[in-house]
Amino acid sequence: MKNKTVLITGASSGIGKAAALLLNETGYRVYATARQLEKMKDLEQAGIRVMAMDVTNEESMVAVMKAIGQEAGAIDVLVNNAGYGSYGAVEDVPIAEAKYQFEVNVFGLARLVQLVLPAMRAQRSGRIINISSIGGRIGEPHGAWYHATKFALEGFSDSLRMELRQFGIEVVVVQPGAIKTEWNGIARTNLLNVSGATAYKNLVEKHVRLLKAADDRGSEPEVIAQIIAKAIRAKTPKTRYAAGAGASLILTARKLLPDQAFDRLVLSQMK
Repeated sequence: MKNKTVLITGASSGIGKAAALLLNETGYRVYATARQLEKMKDLEQAGIRVMAMDVTNEESMVAVMKAIGQEAGAIDVLVNNAGYGSYGAVEDVPIAEAKYQFEVNVFGLARLVQLVLPAMRAQRSGRIINISSIGGRIGEPHGAWYHATKFALEGFSDSLRMELRQFGIEVVVVQPGAIKTEWNGIARTNLLNVSGATAYKNLVEKHVRLLKAADDRGSEPEVIAQIIAKAIRAKTPKTRYAAGAGASLILTARKLLPDQAFDRLVLSQMK
């Protein structure tokens, strides 16, 4: 896959930025996209092609795909990293906000997949890497809508993988655990703003402390960047890669414990 063209969404910070830098250093032709170009100046200085793109805007996505097609031809690897997490009790979160999470985490991602597939099918090769979360396998209070999007992404990816096998296109899911990115801070702030003064206040305050502790001991984004690079390099990639602080432990517990026991485990951490 060396010297192939890689498109990364959500590259203005965190995992996306770390992946763009790493893949660029190892010889890939990287296109890094995000809504705010000014946050990607360091990527541009590193020789990475940066482009403004909003995964909830059709015209934006089509324009980027057209530009990349003219410059580089087909995209060989799509890294769907753009994501949005907004926490709050189900009773408190406006449905419009819930829909927006699906627009970013599921429908925008799916539309980008639709746009890259014709060229991938034509060359009978390609790799689609969807950045999910351990939250695509577990639930937690106040994260119902975020987790719902990640559960949806897991099922979407499984179905897509079987559809595309006939064309030599592979689909990989990456499931980060606790990673030190802007995501955690945004989720905590939203949780307090939405439900910090409602009937859910007591558990919300405990949850915020848990999220803060998870952020403090989280892994650096480069850990997931390395996993993305591994999934690209692999001759036959795994269907799923879990990495980052707590990922393996939590997923193992979810697999082994009955639902009620796992619920008690999660709630016991909110002190």
